[in-house]
Amino acid sequence: MIACKTTIGFGSPNREGTHKAHSDAFGPDEVAATRKNLNWPYPPFVIPDEILSAWRDAGARGASDREVWLKRLAELDPARRSEFERRISGKLPNGLDGVIAAYKKQIAEQAPEVATRKAGEAALNVIAPAVPELVTGSADLTPSNNTKVTATKEITPEDFSGRYIHWGIREHGMAAACNGMAVHGGLIPSGASFLAFTDYARPALRLAALMKIRIVHVFTHDSIGLGEDGPTHQPVEHLAALRAMPNMYLWRPADSVETVECWQAALKHEHSPSILALTRQSLPALRRTHVAENLCARGAYEISPAPGAASVSIFASGSEVSLAVAAQRLLQDRGVAARVVSVPCMDAFFAQEEDYRRTVIGSAPVKVAVEAAVRFGWDAIIGDGPFVGMRGYGESGPYKAVYQFFSITPEAVAEAAAKRL
Repeated sequence: MIACKTTIGFGSPNREGTHKAHSDAFGPDEVAATRKNLNWPYPPFVIPDEILSAWRDAGARGASDREVWLKRLAELDPARRSEFERRISGKLPNGLDGVIAAYKKQIAEQAPEVATRKAGEAALNVIAPAVPELVTGSADLTPSNNTKVTATKEITPEDFSGRYIHWGIREHGMAAACNGMAVHGGLIPSGASFLAFTDYARPALRLAALMKIRIVHVFTHDSIGLGEDGPTHQPVEHLAALRAMPNMYLWRPADSVETVECWQAALKHEHSPSILALTRQSLPALRRTHVAENLCARGAYEISPAPGAASVSIFASGSEVSLAVAAQRLLQDRGVAARVVSVPCMDAFFAQEEDYRRTVIGSAPVKVAVEAAVRFGWDAIIGDGPFVGMRGYGESGPYKAVYQFFSITPEAVAEAAAKRL
């Protein structure tokens, strides 16, 4: 440990060692007094020649090493040099879209019923070999986050050739290190933990958004659906808090197809960090027909149309999209035509052109949203329409019982919509 003992406001005759050196502007008189006290007669922003020359000499010492490095780069096999330059430039591999398209077609046909954390693992098994600069890891939750795949060999103290990092229980350190890797370039870092633990990583997440760097974090156990771990681990305000962070793209997919689409969309946001919020509980397959377009990249889209003109539009994200589809069927049994819109990423949706947003929101007189989280943020889509979700913290219990306890059910969604008709 290197401890640097410093004095705040060093050299200031009237502020040194006091809180005012941190909180108050010095002003011209104190600046002048500090300059005199430090024997610094130079005007603002002027670097004395003897200091400037010393720094330039230090910089020049690396010139020969730089020339050797450039020579090595020039002598590389053209294919290897091109690949190195691609990674450093931040461009994604040319074949990635084709790999994902083939995988989407496969899982649309197979229609697996799995948790989106497992869908994320399956997607990484396809993406990681195609994106060799992707470095993944987890903050001591690898078996829960499912971010370790065959292509991502572990980095160990004895072997740094891999690209999977066991960070230990240090979400903030993980996210901060990911920021450093992204700023360096040539790598696309990805950390993982539980969604509730974004609280620990928040300063680093915010800086990633501020710095406009590409990172794809995976945060699983994204709602009360994690069940028995209880309210300390059940995030209810976190989706809203992360959506409120400018330039942070929060993706919450509803099934396996949406999960790989969200991964693809996140990778394409070169100047924005992303978070994939994934479930612990299994979800039914909703996208059973292959569509070439990445629908999730639009942020929201109609996943289940109404039979005719809709009287109700139901909006949902992630695990609640399947609840919305079930509520749609209940309303249909009552003779009410409803449509369902999946909203995997609000920020991506609000970035779309106005005509697209109007079409997706639609003209149904009743707009209802369902999400196992707080309402904050949904009013931009449903206005004063009913919201089925959380108003407080969670409870410990089997996830189906917890959903039932908080009345986040297809019946509650259908009833909320019917009351407005």
